[in-house]
Amino acid sequence: MTDNQHAGQPCGDRCPCTPNCPQQRAWEILGGKWKLPLLCSLAQDGATRYNDLKRKIGGITNTMLSGSLKELERDGLVQRVQYAEMPVRVEYSLTAKGSSVIPILNALALWSVEQLPERE
Repeated sequence: MTDNQHAGQPCGDRCPCTPNCPQQRAWEILGGKWKLPLLCSLAQDGATRYNDLKRKIGGITNTMLSGSLKELERDGLVQRVQYAEMPVRVEYSLTAKGSSVIPILNALALWSVEQLPERE
């Protein structure tokens, strides 16, 4: 058993209530109201333009969309490609790291369907 594993827990002695927990880092990167819908949308649709994302993710403001995309790009989950065209065309897509989190999110969604009652 490594230092990072304890009784099947990836955190070992570093539980989620401590700053060094790997789960804390993951939730810092994935947390927030808009990041999961953005990741799921990009996983489903592939490379997508900014305005198309805004239309698909109903209720998101330009400030939140722009900020969330910048954070996801900074953390290596989303790639921004700007094409040398007039007018300028920008597309966002998942990186390999971003794609690698999708099966985890799908498993979490399945767990939610199986284990959590729907709210009325």
